[in-house]
Amino acid sequence: MNIAQRQALGLDQTHLVDYQGRLVHAQVVESLNALNNAAKSAGFDFTIASSYRDFHRQSMIWNAKFSGKRPVLDRNSDTVDISALSDAKIVEAIMLFSALPGTSRHHFGSDLDVYASNYLQPGQSLQLEPWEYQIDGPFYDFACWLDSSLQQFGFFRPYDKFRGGVAEEPWHISHIETSKAMMDHVSLSTIYEALETHDVLGKAAILENLPTLYSRFVTNIAEH
Repeated sequence: MNIAQRQALGLDQTHLVDYQGRLVHAQVVESLNALNNAAKSAGFDFTIASSYRDFHRQSMIWNAKFSGKRPVLDRNSDTVDISALSDAKIVEAIMLFSALPGTSRHHFGSDLDVYASNYLQPGQSLQLEPWEYQIDGPFYDFACWLDSSLQQFGFFRPYDKFRGGVAEEPWHISHIETSKAMMDHVSLSTIYEALETHDVLGKAAILENLPTLYSRFVTNIAEH
């Protein structure tokens, strides 16, 4: 596996730089500054909740959910009872909101979870759930602004709606040019290699169904 492939799978950080205390891909900084400044002019405190996440951090999240230590949510933000599910079904349930290690777009450094911190209500904590960005949610106005503004700064929402794979994630934005270049280095064979050599729960079910999971959850995104 070469460096570009390792970067795309969250196994190498040499493409990253610091941005307001977060790690992002060096090539997104200029566009991100422009988007951030435009948001401020529109009255929003553009805040990054999550940016780069490496393979090992994604594995910790994955393993905690697979083992039942962290909740697995359905599209209504209700907790799924995974105790009666097969390993393959648990994998699908987790992937609705949490990517399989090696397949997360957060590995790229081009993808961010964002919100308007000045619109968070007193005493309210950020959940990163769809209702927050819908009508009557604290970030509805911010979501509308993103809808009308992202494209001109070179960003898009890969999970703008549910397509049978990843749930709608209105907070998740992606730098078009950079994420496409990173995605060019992601393949079934490199994902398989990374999963095979790391401690990921449900590995047998994952590897057996990897082509289907890849087409349903990884490449099944919005056009831009």
